[in-house]
Amino acid sequence: MCRLTVVLSCVTMQEVTATSRHYVDRLFHPDPQKVLQGVMTEVLGSELRTEGVVVLGSELRTECVVLLGSELRTEGAVVLRTECVVVLGSLAMGTENNIKSLVDCHIIPALLQGLVCPDLIFIEACLRCLRTVFISPVTPVQLLYTDPTVIPHLMSLLSRSPRTQDYITQIFSHCCKTPEHQTVLFNHGAIQNIAPMLISLSYKVRMQALKCFSVLAYENTQVSMTLVNVLVDGDLLSQVFVRMLQRDLPIEMQLTAAKCLTYMCRAGAIRTDDRCIVLKTLPCLVRMCSKERLLEERVEGAETLAYLMEPDVELQRIASVTDHLVAMLADYFKYPSSVSAITDIKRLDHDLKHAHELRQAAFKLYASLGSNDEDIRKKLLQNAPDEVLVMASSTLCNLLLEFSPSKEPILESGVVELLCSLTQSDSPALRVNGIWALMNMAFQADQKVKGEIVRALGTEQLFRLLSDPDTNVLMKTLGLLRNLLSTRPHIDQIMSSHGKQIMQAVTLILEGEHSIEVKEQTLCILANIADGNTAKELIMTNDDILQKIKYYMGHSNAKLQLAATFCISNLIWNEEGSCQERQDKLRELGFVDILHKLTQALDPNLCERAKTAMQHYLA
Repeated sequence: MCRLTVVLSCVTMQEVTATSRHYVDRLFHPDPQKVLQGVMTEVLGSELRTEGVVVLGSELRTECVVLLGSELRTEGAVVLRTECVVVLGSLAMGTENNIKSLVDCHIIPALLQGLVCPDLIFIEACLRCLRTVFISPVTPVQLLYTDPTVIPHLMSLLSRSPRTQDYITQIFSHCCKTPEHQTVLFNHGAIQNIAPMLISLSYKVRMQALKCFSVLAYENTQVSMTLVNVLVDGDLLSQVFVRMLQRDLPIEMQLTAAKCLTYMCRAGAIRTDDRCIVLKTLPCLVRMCSKERLLEERVEGAETLAYLMEPDVELQRIASVTDHLVAMLADYFKYPSSVSAITDIKRLDHDLKHAHELRQAAFKLYASLGSNDEDIRKKLLQNAPDEVLVMASSTLCNLLLEFSPSKEPILESGVVELLCSLTQSDSPALRVNGIWALMNMAFQADQKVKGEIVRALGTEQLFRLLSDPDTNVLMKTLGLLRNLLSTRPHIDQIMSSHGKQIMQAVTLILEGEHSIEVKEQTLCILANIADGNTAKELIMTNDDILQKIKYYMGHSNAKLQLAATFCISNLIWNEEGSCQERQDKLRELGFVDILHKLTQALDPNLCERAKTAMQHYLA
């Protein structure tokens, strides 16, 4: 006997009604025919199915144990077993909690075990249920790879029917998340078994096979190099993909075929100057960016196009003059342009919720277009209206925050040069947003990113921004400098290269007619410099700067006092054992007396910082 045990957890704490108990009793009936009737007429047809669970009680989790004959000698046993799987599939289409309960009850191994049955209808039911479970984000995909016999057995089932092809390729697509998964599927003949499905009479089968190839080929040289040599009914696989780019075919097919060709190109299996890339794939992806396309299609099209042309200047040049792409991307930041322009309210609501994705995709494409060629970068900047650029750069400021998942892919796409170009704009709003985005990019960044920012911006432009007449530009530039001068190795490295100019800029700001906020930020930069191992000597050897710090420690504004006190606290820090000379000099200049007075300050933060600094002296 084969036992398939499913624990259905109660998700509500309601009392068991007489009706629900009647359902349960029929499931446990010793007569298989009664069980079958309970499954088919009561469970599947009841309101319990729509709730996604069988309500079994307020205090206990109850097992629904279905004893199934492994030999399936009777037709009734086959039908019962199949209907039980259908019930499971119905439950799996409920909430994520349903999926978690089913997975916790080891339903996946049980369903995989059912695939050894010779009955095709039962196999299809198991695969359909497995598909539903595996496409859920809460299902661990690794469960597909636990038993090494599962993948080869699934490959052997692909040819049984169009339904097995549909369900299995969906399972593969959703469960292929890592290079290791790609390798497992590749080694068990995924390409050879799935390739013939691309010419299936069933559109669903063709589409799922195409999606599976896009997942297998992504950033995988081995798969891509194999795909390029595969023949399907006498045609190279790349030619089959190209035919799927035709305008009269469904958009999802065009887009997925373009992704397959893009991934093969990026892996080196197809040359970037190949006609199928230049004349077919790239124009198709540009079409996907049109405002006539659905939001998801525009996002996917823009991101795929950015990925395709990112390393190739010639593709960037071609794309920049294809079908008004630059102007087309400007619409990404205006979307939706007006409520009245969209008659479908459901679509409007959907697109509003996903406008963030649209703008992020546009930035990836903008950055990719301008990553290697200064002429293209200028043409981006010149063709887009200022209001669009302001909106776009504002969005990018948020995307580049340290905690944002968008940061790394945007950095890799060459956006630094684009932002540096914005800082040279005549528009103060664009200068603010350009430097603001660079400031966010530098926040908790590694030395490589910081070095790239300094290189691309240039020290002349950086110091030009430090004298910008617009206070917002000046504040964001100081914020950038403060973020660049964080962590001691970075502080020492940057100050060793640009210390003289930075100290001159700091001096001018502290002497000038600036707001409290500007001077506070400037003193915070000095505090960061004072935290460096070698950089602090640039302060200690500059009597003018020391006198300015002393002046602001006695200022009437507590914020300026606190920032200046931080500078001194860092200068006298006693962790490396070489601070005695600095402490002696600062004592001679009267800083100890000022610190002593500040320990009695009314501001609690200032008082505490002064006390901490005094403790370093006494240590």
